[in-house]
Amino acid sequence: MFGGRATEYAHQAFFGTLTGVMGRNATEPPRRGLGTIPRDIWALGLVSLFMDISSEMIHGLLPVFLTSVLGASTEMVGLIEGVGEATASICKLFSGWLSDKLGKRKSLTVIGYSLAALSKPLFALAPSPSLVLAARFSDRVGSRTARCYFDRSPVASWR
Repeated sequence: MFGGRATEYAHQAFFGTLTGVMGRNATEPPRRGLGTIPRDIWALGLVSLFMDISSEMIHGLLPVFLTSVLGASTEMVGLIEGVGEATASICKLFSGWLSDKLGKRKSLTVIGYSLAALSKPLFALAPSPSLVLAARFSDRVGSRTARCYFDRSPVASWR
């Protein structure tokens, strides 16, 4: 059913053996391995990985910390979690629009990750549940602003 010239071109285009595909000549062997991934991709991936790990470590223990250490009620824990999730959803919607409007995706990513990173110590230093709420809000705003880049465009279009 499938075969002929079209299938051959599709195979060559997929594996990058046509002239000019991925900026290489047809006589060059295709690049393979992890070394072919650009440094920007590695940097974004590692920053994203470590931010996700730190968020999961904090948010997994946050209800226990709120109730046992700060003496927060279950309603307050629910409010903090609800505000955090609602903020993430709303920021997801508007951060893509802001990214397209400003055209500064790299700057938004750096600002977002910086805001998220600066909010992490506030969880441990919080003397009351209201400061935990503020920290959770800023963490979600920062993390969703940083991720607008992943949702909108490839790394090659950094401005």
